[in-house]
Formats: sequence, C-alpha cells, structure tokens
Amino acid sequence: MNENITYIGLLADAEIELDSAALALSGLDHEGVDLDPYLDLLRTISAAVDAERQDAGEATLDSGEAQGALLARVLGAQFDFAGDTATYDAPLNADMIRVLDRRRGLPVSLSILYVAAARRMGWTAHALNTPGHVLVSIGPEGREAVIDPFNRGALVHPEELSALPAQASDALPQTGHEHLEPMSNRMTLVRMLLNQSLRAEQAGDTWRACMLYERMTVIAPEHDAGWWALARLQLVHGKVEAARASLTAMLEINREPERRRYITQALDRLAGQS
Repeated sequence: MNENITYIGLLADAEIELDSAALALSGLDHEGVDLDPYLDLLRTISAAVDAERQDAGEATLDSGEAQGALLARVLGAQFDFAGDTATYDAPLNADMIRVLDRRRGLPVSLSILYVAAARRMGWTAHALNTPGHVLVSIGPEGREAVIDPFNRGALVHPEELSALPAQASDALPQTGHEHLEPMSNRMTLVRMLLNQSLRAEQAGDTWRACMLYERMTVIAPEHDAGWWALARLQLVHGKVEAARASLTAMLEINREPERRRYITQALDRLAGQS
C-alpha cells in the first residue's frame, strides 16, 4: 500500500500539506476507511479559523501571540483538540485518523493540525524540533510566539523554553540549540512516524516497526537514518537481501566520508550472507 504515499516523497518540501499527508499515512493502517470525511473535517477546521480571523480583523492579528491565541480558541476550545494525558503512549495518539476521531493526540500530531491551519491563513508557522514534546512557532519574523498544541495551544514563555531537556527518547537526534529550529514538513512527518516505530519496538512488534521505517524511507528518501533503522530490522527478520538494498540506498544519498565508510563496512559484513 506504500504506493498511496509515494507522491509525498516526490513533492518539494514546501508543497507538502502536513495534515493531509499525515492523514494519508494514517490511511495505510485503516484499509477500507473513506478519508473524505476526515478531509472534510480539516476543511471545516480551516473555515472556522478563517471565520474567527475575519471576526477579529486582520489588523489585530499582526503578532504570533495573537495568531496563536486565535488557533487556541478554535482548535483547543471549539474543536476540543488536546493532548492525551491519560494514555499518552497509546499508538493511536500518532495515528491521524484516530486523533481526528478522539480529538486527542501526541504533541507532534496536534502540532501538525495547528501548523496546517495557520498556513492556510497565510501565516508563518512551523513545528519545532523540541525534545520529547513538539511545539509550534507562529507569527511574522520578529513577532513570533511559541505555542503548545498539546496544552490546547497555550502560549509557551521564554523561561519555559530555556528549561527544555537536552534530549528525550522520542526526539530526533540533536545537539545544542537545534531543538528551537523549525522542522521541515518532511521531517515533521518523519518524527510522527518515529514516535510510532519506537512504540512498536518497545512493545516487541518489530514487524510493524519495520513497516513504519519503510514508510519513512518512502516519504523522506534522503533521510538516511530511516534507511539504517529499516536495514537493522530487516536483518532482525533475516531479510539479508532487503537489508543490503536499504544500505545501498543509504550509501547513494550520503556524502559524509565517515558515514559512507561505516555503511560500506556494514555492506562488507553482509557479503556472502543469504
């Protein structure tokens, strides 16, 4: 069924609509489910944000704090989207169909909804590479604000940002102040898939984790960490040829000498295996 998401990997990053792309990924786990009602809900959310914007007047929405507060009123209050604090680690919290059904989710899945809705208003918004708990930056340059979709779009104050932990288990690898950097659309989707794959592995379901990493390589073919994780799990399942193909794909996109040497050594170790 990966052909259903192949188009995402072919799009330029700026052309990816985060919420509809996340919905397409979710649809792979819900065979036979009609996605049209969910796309209608996304359009309804955007229409509600637009109506609130018109009521407020564009002149009053010239800062990230004002734009974020409007999103909080619509998504957090009107549509009741909030973080799932009761069953945080449940896989359904990173499954966009289930997030839309339940109005509950993980920080990354809820951030996708906020960012997509903001961009449809012509506003600047990005999911941030914050460790363990994705936040959203919104607003014009110089007047940005950071909001927390998990907490119904609440404003995040600077002192709270400075207190962020350096690393968390479900965060992407990072150093220094990278956690305050915007993620690309593709990497935001990768982070959502990473949440799912890590939870699948923790539950001992390596087959599902392998499938999720395969999806990662389809939508983000130049993200070499996805290929590496896929090859690792393919070897767990005894699929040596598939692992060799994944490592070869990784070698083709990587230009770092040390990384290429490491991949080549892994391929050499697989030589002669079947």
